[in-house]
This record gives sequence, structure tokens and C-alpha cells, in this order.
Amino acid sequence: MHPVKFGLFLLPDTVAAAMTAAQRAEREGFFSVSVNDHFYSPLGSAQSNQLECFTTLTAMAAVTSTIRVVPAVAAISFRTPPMMAKIMTSVDLASNGRFIAGLGAGWQPTEYLAHNYPFPPTAVRLEQLDEAIQVFKAMWTQEAPSFKGKHFFIENAYNNPRSVQRPHPPIMLGGSGTGLLKIAAREATILNIIPPTGNGKDFVNDPVATVKFDSETLKHRIGILHKLMREHGRDPKEMELGGLLLLGLSRDANDPGLRQMAAGLGFPDYATAQRSPVALLGTPEEVRQELHKRIRETGVTYYIFVASSDETQQMFVNEVMPDFANISG
Repeated sequence: MHPVKFGLFLLPDTVAAAMTAAQRAEREGFFSVSVNDHFYSPLGSAQSNQLECFTTLTAMAAVTSTIRVVPAVAAISFRTPPMMAKIMTSVDLASNGRFIAGLGAGWQPTEYLAHNYPFPPTAVRLEQLDEAIQVFKAMWTQEAPSFKGKHFFIENAYNNPRSVQRPHPPIMLGGSGTGLLKIAAREATILNIIPPTGNGKDFVNDPVATVKFDSETLKHRIGILHKLMREHGRDPKEMELGGLLLLGLSRDANDPGLRQMAAGLGFPDYATAQRSPVALLGTPEEVRQELHKRIRETGVTYYIFVASSDETQQMFVNEVMPDFANISG
């Protein structure tokens, strides 16, 4: 089993706020900080503040020294693959080897159309993700990087200086659809397992997908991943499993705020939400017990949280995290 790790998913309004939040997360012992890669946040409106992903990660890396910086996740459609390889290499250099390449195929069609990006069908976007990863790996590892695919082509795409991490930064893919799992089985170091995104919505805004993605579905998707890894000659133990989830804590087990969070995600009742892979709600003791259960039953060890409040974050740091400090393979 991989070591248990906790990351924070941030939605900062300003670069200064992002830097301050990253410093706090590092002091508190979190493994990583993440921001999304959108032109406008799916959690706000098109007019809400939305920072550019890699610029923000670089700023956070500049004021920290140990915490990892992770896009969750970067859409390969928004930048050409060689440009994205160069950007990610630069972030790894700026962070002195603390970058994790969180990647995805993109999913929010409105921002593609608003900013004049093509939005092909899911199968095509997955093909593009697969080829982009080949471009990234070539530019991270080859002296004279070259690749020719259906969608992308490079020749002598030199990438100097190289990344600090060798042979390249860890690759984290986000999703759980079979097409994504096929790519992850070959290429990924980490899989961040979330409900499939569809209809222009992520799971936070899609109650049907959220409720459907229960613990049994999660285990089934992990089983498919492991089968695909064996077919490619990989040991399933190589893959670090993670998840993105809403974190809400209270010392009051009957706190109505926790129930409002559950209802907001579309759950029919609070108990169902507490068992869901996309939420972690309850008292510190309930959350500790639930985390131990999930780690034991699923092997998911890297949890990236959207904390519902500063109080929740502090309570988690003080009363939950210490229980997992020494849990590792």
C-alpha cells in the first residue's frame, strides 16, 4: 500500500490568496495543493474570479519548499502539447521537483466554445490525451524529442533544461471512464478517481452522477483498472489511487450544515453521503473511522479535499491527520 497522503484543492480569488493558502497548507502538513484548469470555474459563474492554473501553481511553489503542486486536472486541449510540456517542465524546475502532472481530457463545453477551442467527442479527446502524454514523455526523456500521431506531431522538439524529477514528473490522470482507465493503465503513476463527467457538468454539479458513484462502483472501476494494468504487464500495486472529495467536519454529529452539504450534492439522506467516495462528512471521530475503512477496503490512499470552511480544515489537521501520519506500505 502507498503512504496515506492528503491534499487540498483550492479556489483562490487572487494570486496572493493562493500563495498564502499554500503556505498554510505546508505548515499544516498537507502533501499537496491543487488548483483547477478552467477559464471559469464550474463552481462559480462565468464572471467569477478564475486564475490561470500553471501561473498560480508556480507562484505557490515560489513561497513554499516541501509541499507538492498539482493541477487537478489540466486540460490538454487548452495548450499545444509541446508548449504544455515546456510549461510543466518549468513548474517542476521552479518547485525544485515538487510538481505532479495532473492531466485530463477536458469536459466543460461552454468554456471551449466561449474561447474558440474545438470540443470534439469524448473518444477523440481521449485520443488526444493519450497522444499528448506521448509528446510529454518524449520531451521529458529524449535528446531530440520526436513523435508522430493522428492528432499531434513533433520533430526535434528540444526541451532544455530538463525537469528535476527523472525520468519525468509523476503523471496523475483524473476520471473513471473506461477510456480514461485504458490510458491510465499504461501511462499513469496516480489515478484520481472521480465520477465520469458528462452533460457539461462535473460531479459537484451533477447529482445523478454523484449519487450513482457509490463505493461499490468505485471498487468496480478499480477492478477494471487493475485488470487493464495486468494486460499491459504492470503490477496493480504500482498505481497510487486517489480521489477528490468534499470535506465537512463538525463536533456536533447533528450539525444541520453537514446535512445541507449532503443535500447540495444530491444525496437522498445524510448516511448515504457519509459513505460516498466523493464526500467525507461527520465528526472528527466519524471521519477517522470512515477514512480507515476506505483505505482498508479500496486501497485509495491519496485524498484531495475541497474543505467546506477554514474551521473544517483546521479540525481535520488537528484531530484527523495525526491518526494517519505513520500509515504506509
